[in-house]
Amino acid sequence: MSSTERILKALANRRRLAIVSHLKHRRSAAVGELADLLKVTFPTTSKHLSILSAADIVEYERRSLQVYYHLADNMPSVARSILRHL
Repeated sequence: MSSTERILKALANRRRLAIVSHLKHRRSAAVGELADLLKVTFPTTSKHLSILSAADIVEYERRSLQVYYHLADNMPSVARSILRHL
């Protein structure tokens, strides 16, 4: 699968788009916060974040027991172009 395909598939989901949109406006968020936002379980949220991470759209940082996600600094240009419209 090409990089562009991986990015498009990662963003072709309303919950993942909601995560990315939230991170675009909030800078970073803990997994639990994102799960509450989406009204889904912690494991489901983690799966969505894993898909976004594999597409180089988000990155994470561990702070004590919490994991915080933010938009990737070196996000592919295809993803960056799409995010301008959110």
